[in-house]
Amino acid sequence: MLGTILTSLKLGVAMDVFEAIKQRRSVRSYKDKPIAEKDLMRILEAARLAPSAKNFQEWRFVVVKDKRIREKLSEAAKGQRSVAQAPVVIACCAKTDNHVMTCGQLCYPIDLAIAIDHMILEATELGIGSCWIGAFYEDRVKEVLNIPEAIRVVELLPLGYPADKKPVEKPRLSLKEIVKYEKWS
Repeated sequence: MLGTILTSLKLGVAMDVFEAIKQRRSVRSYKDKPIAEKDLMRILEAARLAPSAKNFQEWRFVVVKDKRIREKLSEAAKGQRSVAQAPVVIACCAKTDNHVMTCGQLCYPIDLAIAIDHMILEATELGIGSCWIGAFYEDRVKEVLNIPEAIRVVELLPLGYPADKKPVEKPRLSLKEIVKYEKWS
C-alpha cells in the first residue's frame, strides 16, 4: 500500500481517487518525521476547495506542530497518545451561525466532514496517515488552543507518516447490506 503510494509519488504519477479511498486507513502510530510544508499546504488546500452548503465555508483550521501543545491536546483527547505522537494535529473547527438546511440538518458538521475527508484523501495520496478523532473534550481543546467560545471544535485530525507498514484493514458491509433501490423496502 504505502510502497505503491511512494512509487507513484517518485514517478510523479498522481494516485487515482478511488485508489486513495481504498488505501485510506485510520493511523494511530506515527513516525518521528516532519511533514513537508508543501505537502501540508496541499492537504489544507484540499479542504479549502471542498463544497459547502450555500458556499458558507464555515470551516476553520488550527494547525498544531508544537510538541508541547500536541501533548496538551492528547490529554484533552482522553489521553490518546497518537495525538501527541503525530507531527501535525489539525483542530477542525467551525465558525457557524448554526444554519439548518431544509432537510433539518445543521450545515457545519456535514460541511466540515466533507472538508476533512478531502484532507484525508489528499494526505493518503501523499503517503501521510491520519485518523478522525472525535473523542475529546471541546472545552479543554478550546482552552489549549485559545479558540473563542463562538467557534465549535468538531474533530481533531492527527497527520503523519504511518509507523506501521500496513495499518489494519477494517471489515466493511457489502453493498447489498447498505444500498436500497427506489424505496427502502
